[in-house]
Amino acid sequence: MSTGDPHGPAAEGVSVALAAVVGTVCFGALAILGLGMLSYFTDTDIISVEGLQLWPGVIGMVAAIAAYAALLTSLLRRRRPAFGSVLLIAVVTVIAHLVAVWISALLGGAGFAHATAAISQLVLHGSSLVVLAAGLIAGWIAVALRRARSGVPKWPWERGEDV
Repeated sequence: MSTGDPHGPAAEGVSVALAAVVGTVCFGALAILGLGMLSYFTDTDIISVEGLQLWPGVIGMVAAIAAYAALLTSLLRRRRPAFGSVLLIAVVTVIAHLVAVWISALLGGAGFAHATAAISQLVLHGSSLVVLAAGLIAGWIAVALRRARSGVPKWPWERGEDV
């Protein structure tokens, strides 16, 4: 007498690597798109501090994406990742973004006051909120992919069924 499932083992969600890549790409795309839309609709620059160049913003976004990818990957390695953990990842990503902008502004020659003004603009003008929202949405998508019990998506002709 067999006690196993006659259809084979229960399908698990997508792999950790695939969910992490999808989540990270979604985060980067949503954050960059959101910041661009915020800049367009408010008709302001994301960081408009005198003497500050483009690089602190670029370095900040690269650091945010890297931090997000590392944190999300560690979360997705759990057997059943929790949706609530995505909030913590998004908050830490925003903090990493702000710290990277501040440090790169200082290293780029801006003074302490200019570097602090740059991160205060990110917080007060809503840019950090955009990064937070992008992290929440992308993280939810990645965790949902990982927790889904439907298996890897397949085209009808890959299933071996007559359609």
